[in-house]
Order: sequence, then structure tokens, then C-alpha cells
Amino acid sequence: MLKNKKILVLGLGISGVSSAKSLCKLGAEVVVCDSKSSEQLTKYINDLKDYDIEYHLGTNNIDVKDIDLVVKSPGVPLGVEILKKAREKNIEIVTDIELAYRMSDNTMVAITGTNGKTTTTALIGEMLKGTNEKVHVTGNIGVGILWEVVNCEKNDIFVIECSSFQLENTSKFKPKISVFTNITPDHLKWHGSFENYMNAKKKIYANQDLYDYTVLNYDDKLLRNISDEINSNIIYFSTEEKIANGIYVDGNDIIVNIDGHSKKLMKCNDIRIIGKHNLENSLAAIAVSWILGVDKEVIKDTLQSFKTDEHRLEEVDTINGVTYYNDSKGTNLDSSIKALEAVASPIVLIAGGYDKGYDFKEFISAFNGKVETLILMGETAKQIENTAINLGFSNIYIVEDMKEAVSTAYSFAKVGYNVLLSPACASWDMYSNFEQRGNHFKKCVNDLRRSNE
Repeated sequence: MLKNKKILVLGLGISGVSSAKSLCKLGAEVVVCDSKSSEQLTKYINDLKDYDIEYHLGTNNIDVKDIDLVVKSPGVPLGVEILKKAREKNIEIVTDIELAYRMSDNTMVAITGTNGKTTTTALIGEMLKGTNEKVHVTGNIGVGILWEVVNCEKNDIFVIECSSFQLENTSKFKPKISVFTNITPDHLKWHGSFENYMNAKKKIYANQDLYDYTVLNYDDKLLRNISDEINSNIIYFSTEEKIANGIYVDGNDIIVNIDGHSKKLMKCNDIRIIGKHNLENSLAAIAVSWILGVDKEVIKDTLQSFKTDEHRLEEVDTINGVTYYNDSKGTNLDSSIKALEAVASPIVLIAGGYDKGYDFKEFISAFNGKVETLILMGETAKQIENTAINLGFSNIYIVEDMKEAVSTAYSFAKVGYNVLLSPACASWDMYSNFEQRGNHFKKCVNDLRRSNE
């Protein structure tokens, strides 16, 4: 299918390296293009040193006349010049998950949503691993899917975190089970509108049929109202209402009610990860595992032992009676609001970062008396400050960097307080990604620990 084809891999990150290696192994002629310089991409180039690849770096505008297919890395904007040229010449543009689907007959579980998809993906992966199945947890979670597909066995299962960027350029992608955790406005600059963002997400179930399943959050009204668009079997999950076909919460009990059989699975407070949003993620994972026949004891054991991913409500340390939480993955309003709901008061909150075009009124309103002090940094600091003041919250401090933010938080936090980094913004004004931001926060907290020993 791909042998001797000339394929352009656009964007050299984790997915780009995975795609380039896989395509070389399959006999394709691989061209890599990235607007970053070779110095900026040294790590990725080294990962590909054993492969015969033609590089065009420091540009995203090369001749595509001999290109048969473009494999676009997820974060590359749709409007770049090279993609315009490809479309003019009717060259197909796909993302790695689309190409992986076309190459594979493996069972695929795909998870999307504005928030919760990484935790849900990881949970499903752990539940399936408990059955001794060979499971590949891939996609937006940080593992390139193509290399996994090229090297897998026919009975392996793929659990794929799918961002809107990855779904945008899919046309045939058809997972056995799709999961849609929730939907709120995000990445609007990239997609151009909320409608475009929503439509990209909807591609996760667009090709499914009556042999497939779609797991939806019943408590999200937008998702509840898309059932007429879906041709697969819908399984809902809800923390708020008893539902006829799905997973729901009744008091402190998690109830599985699928195919007319209602069973009590476990207590909500036996789940290790905290917060209502993580309860939702757990219900979604239960639904997928139940569909795939995972034993209920495996499901329960996983939920009782599973820890949150790094940078997602990660408990870093407790110093002099103050606990520090790293929620650097809180890159949008809804995600950070859920973190505020999960962490006990009183809270010293560190927020701010790259401007995604948000109105922060909903974020400030979610403080709900729990936030004692607000520490702001980055591009959005003044905007968040002005919004907070207009809403009657004035205990605000603007700082230059993370070190000053942690130091300031320490000076205000008392015994029993929680210091929460949950920026409600992307990291790109000060850091390369949210992981780098979270790691810097943890380093600052560790430095604080050493200075208090």
C-alpha cells in the first residue's frame, strides 16, 4: 500500500518520528519537513539517524509535486502554505491515527473530549492490561501510534487518546469503541470557531455502525443531544441521573445498567483519584471495559490503585502543613474549574499563561469562596486580574516567573492550606509545553522543601 510511495511527514515531534520510522520500514520514500531548525530538532533527528530520510528544516513551504501523501503532525495548523499546495494538487492529507486505522485490523478504542481524555485513556489501558491482553496506549497521550501498529500482533488492542487536531484530518477512522468525555470551547484560535472544534471531535464516531459502541457523558447537554447523529450503540455515563442503558451513580454506589441487567459495582469513595471529573472519567472507563468483557474485580482493583497522571492534580509535597498540587495540564477554563472543585479549601491558586482568547468570568466565579489568594503570571495575568477585581476578588499578586509564584504562595499559605498550580491557560508564552511548566513548578517546590530542612 505504501511501498515506493513518496510520503511527506509534516512536523517532527513524537508522532512525526513514529510516522517517519514506520513509513521507512514499510518501504516508502520519506520526506520530513518542519519549520523549526535542525538545532531545535536535534533529539528527533537523532531518533531517526538509522533511517534514509530527506529533510527540509526551517521551512514549511517546499515543492510537493512528487508527493503521494501528506502525514500531518497534529499541531501543524491547517492553513500553512505547504498544505494549501497539497490541497490544490489533490494530495491527500491525513494524521497518524487515520493512517494507522487503514493499516490495521486491530480492535481500537478511541477517546476524545475537551478534558479527561488522558486520564480516561490511561484508566482503560490499565483495566485491559489486567486481563493479560497486549494493550497499546497511544496517540495524544505521548506515544506515536504508527510505530506501535507496524510492530504489533493481530490480537493486540489499541487504546488511543485523540485530540481535535488528530481527528481533523480523518476520513475513514472507525474505532470499535469511541468515548466522548465532554465538550467545552477550546483551541478556538486553531479551529476558527467552536463549531469547527466540535465537528472535528465528532469525527471520532462519524464512521461507526451498529457493530460499534459510543460512550457519552449524559451530564453534558451538548453530548446528550447528538444521539440522532450516531449510528452505533450508545452507552451513557452519569454522575447525576439514573440512566436506562449505561453507568451511573446512585448515592455512593456505582451502578452498571447495561442490556437490562443492573449491578452494583463499587463505592465511589473507593476510587483513588479525587474529584467529580475523575469520577466521570472512571465511569467512562468502566463502560468501555464492561463492553470488552473485563472482569469486574479487575475494574475495581484498577480504580482502587490507579494514580493520576503527572501534571494532572498531582500531589507534589506537603511542607509545613501545606500541600502543593501540580495541575499544569489545566490548560483551559473547564479543566481548571474541575481542579478547583476537587481540591479542598482554603486554596492559594497559581494561574495564568498563554492567551487562548478566553473570558475568565466563569473561572473566577468558580472560586466559590475556596480561593484565598490568587497568584498570576504570564500573558493573561492582567486580564485575569481585571476580571477578578470586577467580580469582587482582590487578593491578587502578579509575579514574573514560577520561582516567584511558589515563593509568594509559600508566604501566604498556612497550615491546612493547599497550593494549586492550575493555570487555566496554555503554557506557550513561557514554556514549550505544559509538562515543562509542571516540572518547573515541582522543582521550585522541591527547592522550597530543601530550604526548609
